[in-house]
Amino acid sequence: MAGTTTAWSNWAGNQHSVATAILRPTTVDDLIEAVRDAAAAGERIRPVGSGHSFTPVARPDGRLLDLTALETDVRVDLARRLVTVPAGMTLRTLNALLAAHGLAMPNLGDIDAQTIAGAISTGTHGTGAAYGCLATFVEALTLVTGTGEVLRCSADEHPDVFAAARVGLGALGVLVEVTLRCVDAFVLRAHERPAPLSAVLADLPGLVDRHDHVEFYWFPYTDRVQVKANDRVPADDRPLPRWRGWLDDEFLANTVFAGACRLGRAVPALAPAISAVSARALTERTYTGRSDTVFCTPRRVRFVEMEYGVPRAALPEALSALRRIVDRLPFKVLFPVEVRFTAADDIWLSHGYGRDSAYIAVHQYVGMPYEPYFRAFEEVTTELGGRPHWGKMHWRDAASLATAYPRFADFQALRNRLDPHRLLTNAHLDHILG
Repeated sequence: MAGTTTAWSNWAGNQHSVATAILRPTTVDDLIEAVRDAAAAGERIRPVGSGHSFTPVARPDGRLLDLTALETDVRVDLARRLVTVPAGMTLRTLNALLAAHGLAMPNLGDIDAQTIAGAISTGTHGTGAAYGCLATFVEALTLVTGTGEVLRCSADEHPDVFAAARVGLGALGVLVEVTLRCVDAFVLRAHERPAPLSAVLADLPGLVDRHDHVEFYWFPYTDRVQVKANDRVPADDRPLPRWRGWLDDEFLANTVFAGACRLGRAVPALAPAISAVSARALTERTYTGRSDTVFCTPRRVRFVEMEYGVPRAALPEALSALRRIVDRLPFKVLFPVEVRFTAADDIWLSHGYGRDSAYIAVHQYVGMPYEPYFRAFEEVTTELGGRPHWGKMHWRDAASLATAYPRFADFQALRNRLDPHRLLTNAHLDHILG
């Protein structure tokens, strides 16, 4: 079950550690043994998922837990549209499995490389005024706590653990399997178009309400955005030609954009012109496709990211402040700013707990300065009641976060019960949870 000690880093390359051991359990009994052995040795143990978080949330301080080989039964209940899968399965594998059974996730984010456990535990979300984060689709889950106990949780069984562990940061236990509430497979009609930012903000409530899923990207130093709206339709009657998909999603969005970012990093003065050209290069297009293939797109250009959820009504104020921050920075910003929307939910540490949210994600190309940019925007969003995405960079601590989450103290108390010896923690969790 143990492998050789090895270095670990995340996808973005901004988090690193050297684990004292690599553990790859294949059964739940193996996992229980791994947890208890770590406890006996006085070492911490941490599951790492796919490494798609920009924060150190998954960084192992001791033993690294790789769940990709953990086998649990895949169970598909077509009548109830419930699917139970290993928590270490990736979203990409899950989407293919669901499609083979005529099912789909109700909503998804824009990448599918994360494990299910990692995606739900950090509050990963897509966009859509009627949809919460992916964790809201969890019907039940099974975890191994820091004491080696196996808990199956749902709204009816250990409901307090269920309310917390769906977005649990891996701090309450190691997720073993997850039961997801799915929907019948569906087709999306995607409409992508350039627009002035001022026009989008003026029509924002209507825009969000008119579409099943809508987001937009603002290009710094311009008044231009790219609006993306996805709506359910009965037939896949306008598929994107393969050449157009390659041109837009591979060549322009990855190859050409990567080259533009390298140029902007080498000659920062060109960044405003690059942003303006990028905004004009994205033309209007409409196509249909299987839901997950429309939601998820390839991301090959490396970046770091911070994302904040704010009350939806605060979005115009937040964006106005962001534009001023970008204009004042002593360096240039090469990535567009992404804006998405979610519905309120009841998960204790979900960014959407108790309120409809707008999410603003700021990015910077790898190798470019970012901290003054991110910190300045964090100050703005914190004053607006913002909550940082758990998988994206931020500088909040437990005292600050306790004021943002009404159930924060309840989560801490549950953590004391399920992981009393802090076996499953790391330095980052100690910082943000206390």
